Amino acid sequence: MSIVVYHGSTRTNGNTEFLTHHAIPQDTATHIYLRDYNMEPIVDKRHATEGFPHIQDDHLFLIDQLLKHETIVFATPIYWYGMSGPLKTFIDRWSQILRDPNYPHFRQTLKDKKVYLILVGGDQPHIKGLPLVQQFQYICQFFGMTLENYVIGQSRKPGEMVNNKQALQAASQLFD
Repeated sequence: MSIVVYHGSTRTNGNTEFLTHHAIPQDTATHIYLRDYNMEPIVDKRHATEGFPHIQDDHLFLIDQLLKHETIVFATPIYWYGMSGPLKTFIDRWSQILRDPNYPHFRQTLKDKKVYLILVGGDQPHIKGLPLVQQFQYICQFFGMTLENYVIGQSRKPGEMVNNKQALQAASQLFD
């Protein structure tokens, strides 16, 4: 099983990253830290006559990584009850890829991929993070992917995740 992990956190060595590395050690998957890549936000040109313009950034590299792996893990802190900005930008730009003539099989290639989530928040994330899980269920449904499992961890301050035994145990069983 080839795995790509998209880390949405803007913080290096944060709680989400710690929990994710506990679930998927760095040497067992391709880990991509979106904070290290340049991605322009989407300008919606789906219905414009000229269509989407070519954007010179790192998004196509990130898409190529997505397409070449069987399993996708999205790891994000819960920011204001949603996914992080970098992860949202990455996914928003999929609308552009759907219309890119260089990626005519984008939607079909995503079909049947397995998706996993790792979410970390501080404000009752096991309750308030559920709409984010549902958002990913809808994204997966749109593309024919399967949301296989998710882990939600709670922590408020940097370094707290190391003491969250429940989240660490759940992360170690993410693929069970």
